[in-house]
Amino acid sequence: MRLKIIHETSYFYDPPAQGLVQSLRLTPSVHQGQRVSGWTISVSGGQRGASFRDGAGDWIEGWTVRGPVQEVVVSIAGQVETRDTAGVLRDHRETVHPLVYMRPTAVTGTDPGLCELARSVQGEDALDLAHRLAEAVSAAIAYVPGVTESHTTAAEALALGQGVCQDHAHALIACARERGMPARYVSGYLHSNAGGEPHDAAHAWAEVHVGALGWVGFDAANACCPDDRYVRLGSGLDADDAAPVRGTTFGTGEESLDVRVQVEEMEQ
Repeated sequence: MRLKIIHETSYFYDPPAQGLVQSLRLTPSVHQGQRVSGWTISVSGGQRGASFRDGAGDWIEGWTVRGPVQEVVVSIAGQVETRDTAGVLRDHRETVHPLVYMRPTAVTGTDPGLCELARSVQGEDALDLAHRLAEAVSAAIAYVPGVTESHTTAAEALALGQGVCQDHAHALIACARERGMPARYVSGYLHSNAGGEPHDAAHAWAEVHVGALGWVGFDAANACCPDDRYVRLGSGLDADDAAPVRGTTFGTGEESLDVRVQVEEMEQ
């Protein structure tokens, strides 16, 4: 599948910020399931700094904006050719050991409810267990936008029984780690409109390390493994660690933002 992606995030500061520094994880991953062409990143009024590929295989760009500045727009545009690898992350170069992803965070820590959910299923092997855990999370947390916040924990989402893709990913990560399997959060894009029309499509899912097979993606929010509709950006221990945009703003004003993401299928 050939996908055209436009991602624009506008930051507003009142009063104007004295300046800001951003770290962007907005370049699609390099692996067998996707090939990137014509990818551009720009920051209004910004100066590009150092760029590097980190130990997790993600491409990081640093940007600096000098103030005073009232609005900053981060714009991404490009094309990605994707193929279905049944969720398996093949030929993705990284140096971080999988066991690093056994470490819990504030939002992926377990409680009795998550432990019970994680122990409620059995699998014939590690891959089957990962599939069954994803199914269990999908059944336990209904997809309902607007009921959780960015800081909602996996335990809170499970207790509520509702959430969005971030909550499904956090819950699956917590359950997989409880069963002894490294797991991590993945940010990216999803093309889900069969008509091929542009639509909002920022998305997140989880990857579970299943022995010799390596990392396998599971989208519990949609009860499937990532296929050629998905574009992978980067990963981390949780949503905050894998955030596409991270940074520091200098000033005392309030920050607000507006995000626009479009994914459109193009003719081959």
